[in-house]
Amino acid sequence: MLILGGTGFIGYHATLELLGRGQTVTCVGLPPGPGPGVFPAETRFSLLDFDRLPDDKALALVSGHDAVVFCAGADDRALPRAPAVDFFRARNVAAAGRFFGLAARAGVKRGVLVGSYFTHFCRTRPEWQLAESHPYIRSRVEQADAALAACEGRLSLAILELPWVFGSMPGTRPLWTPLVRYVGRTPVLFFTRGGTAMTSVGLVAQAVASALERGVHGAAYTIVERNLTWAELLGRISELTGRKKRVVALPPGVVRPGAALLRLSHRLKGRESGLDPVEFVRFQLAETFVDPQPARAALGLAAGDFDSALANAVRAALARKPVSPA
Repeated sequence: MLILGGTGFIGYHATLELLGRGQTVTCVGLPPGPGPGVFPAETRFSLLDFDRLPDDKALALVSGHDAVVFCAGADDRALPRAPAVDFFRARNVAAAGRFFGLAARAGVKRGVLVGSYFTHFCRTRPEWQLAESHPYIRSRVEQADAALAACEGRLSLAILELPWVFGSMPGTRPLWTPLVRYVGRTPVLFFTRGGTAMTSVGLVAQAVASALERGVHGAAYTIVERNLTWAELLGRISELTGRKKRVVALPPGVVRPGAALLRLSHRLKGRESGLDPVEFVRFQLAETFVDPQPARAALGLAAGDFDSALANAVRAALARKPVSPA
């Protein structure tokens, strides 16, 4: 089993799950790699930039594995130079297509692409025109198409669509640290109305392993554990930081001008967000909930532990230094 992006947050938990199922796992990630004691001792590592590896060496690295997982690439936090679409296509579309193409040539039989739940909403809410409005979301749609095309009927590829993912990893800060610190330091919490689907990293790790075992080629599985409004989420985080706080929903008339100013700031710096701030307001203010049952039933997933994952994320975000391995 080979995981590209295996030294990251999702890759770490997928590795633990796969090792627990008796698999041998090779994690491919950028150097310097994780600190001592973070991963189990039996984990294998190839610390290098796969995108810069010549095809012959990349093919040799992938060869000999029966399955591969792609959980690398760029996410929506990136703020590249304009036009952003070029940046996201290189790191998400071209990278995934090349990876699965090489895996298919190497005789790998099964794979998983770890993607985003934005592609779910591209299918279910076409009137929002998400791919047309947001370079990052467009890259996720194109990424799935490129990866499937690269398999050429030789590799069975399942796609996981992830919403907000909570949990922690030894030695790192959770990506939700700024949100947690905002909640911890602010007497009254101001946020938008709306809400979204969320999940725990443990359920995602289960989904990776199960999709490799029983996923259907070309199928997309949206891995959801909980649907929460933003007020509910911030309320829970505030309780975990030690004091329940009131959450005040900002009027849309305040949110939209703020988004316009943010986009203007990006443009003045020659930057472009993968999620257009103005166009994204509609998504942010909606309740982008997803039924968790179809994917869980199809993959045979056990119940996750969202509450513990959220608590772990908050605890790690508030720690004075990244949590060390136990």
